[in-house]
Amino acid sequence: MSDLLHLSATQLAARIRSGEVSSAVVVEAHIERLRQVNPIINAVVVERIADARVEAANADREIAAARAAGTLDQLPPFLGVPCTIKESFHFAGMPNTSGLVSRVGLKVAEDAPTVARLRAAGAIPLGVTNTSEVCMWMESYNHVYGLSRNPYDPSRTVGGSSGGEGAIVGSAASPFGLGGDVGGSIRMPAFFNGVFGHKCSPGLVPNEGQFPGPSGNIDRHLSTGPLCRRAEDLEPLLRIMAGDGADQLKPVGDVDVSRLRVLQFARELAISPDADQMGARDRAVQALMARGARVEAVHLPLMAKARDLWTAMLATAGSEHTFADHLFGSRSPVPALKEFGKLALKRSDHTFPLVVLALFERLPELTPARTAKLRAEALTLKAQLEDLLGDDGVLITPTYPTVAPKHHKALLPPFNFVNCAVFNALSLPVTAVPTGLNAAGVPTGVQVVAKEGNDHLTLAAALALETALGGWAYPVVQGAVAR
Repeated sequence: MSDLLHLSATQLAARIRSGEVSSAVVVEAHIERLRQVNPIINAVVVERIADARVEAANADREIAAARAAGTLDQLPPFLGVPCTIKESFHFAGMPNTSGLVSRVGLKVAEDAPTVARLRAAGAIPLGVTNTSEVCMWMESYNHVYGLSRNPYDPSRTVGGSSGGEGAIVGSAASPFGLGGDVGGSIRMPAFFNGVFGHKCSPGLVPNEGQFPGPSGNIDRHLSTGPLCRRAEDLEPLLRIMAGDGADQLKPVGDVDVSRLRVLQFARELAISPDADQMGARDRAVQALMARGARVEAVHLPLMAKARDLWTAMLATAGSEHTFADHLFGSRSPVPALKEFGKLALKRSDHTFPLVVLALFERLPELTPARTAKLRAEALTLKAQLEDLLGDDGVLITPTYPTVAPKHHKALLPPFNFVNCAVFNALSLPVTAVPTGLNAAGVPTGVQVVAKEGNDHLTLAAALALETALGGWAYPVVQGAVAR
């Protein structure tokens, strides 16, 4: 059964459909792994094991009937394959707190469009996974479910806000999961936990059915997408999530990697990557060069303003609700200031990063001229980068300055996530790709960026890099006990 934990969702679906293995066996193998690792990593925060077993049995009966009728080719593409869902997505009968204590006890009645499409495709959710509070910090910690831990080193962060997804997929207890990304919330968890993740172009996959939900023009910057242990699952999962919009995704199989132009920054200006991360970037670039791709060094000075550009674009997106609204029901700074006293006494229901965000998130409104100038510069940077990328180029750049930091160390300095966030500001598709483990056994990785609408290029590069560099590596989770 342990061999099943190494396979892609696509491979598992094929084996289940062929009769080589049953859905019940595949689901049970992942449940067993979840039971081993989850007490250590706290990634799945609410299970639905009994329901998953029933759904696996139903899938096996459906497959047997289709085999007898000669209609196997009409079955849903991921029938009988287990998965997990980020807790912030609406999932009928499951909690939807996004780590907010005031939402404890709330359950939703209907699935988000993406959840419904995955389930209609036959996927079997094992449970929902942890997030940062209100999905707005890079440590998946809150006062509802606690802290999630990295499967490669439990003393390290899993990232956020889709950190529970990254951790459970990275641990081998789920072949794939559903995440959301407005500032790196798919790509950082994918990177920190050694798996693949994709932030798609605007409009490809719907963002509805999340808390906090999209409003205004935030859809230009927010992305719903998959995290997977194998790159071959990215394209089929995106097509399922996209529904009728799947035609917007050009075929990945049509991409000739040898004809790609690979861009790298002559100097990384948004962050200062360490040797591990620069080594990861260089390995990725060299791997694509070995396939025949041409490499170009580019210089974009506006990347030095990545943090401010992202902040300005989100501030001017016209979102209906602020984070202060969600936390305190008020945009006044007074509740946030009072909450610092509660934090000092350890009596707050909120986490420190969110209280800080609630206090300072409206600062761009106080300097409208500066904010408007930064927005214009973000649009200029988008035009500059897309002109360089064209329809045959991808950019390789580090996800974060270091491998996954120790818990809570990301607070100082707090803006190291900006090399992810800037691409949300620019509304570009990005795939997170693992590039192996460092000397301490912790994942390294890169981002692959393309022009808006060219998701197929980053997905093709991810497949090539997985072949060249090995992709996800099965972790030995410290403290996990075999059952």
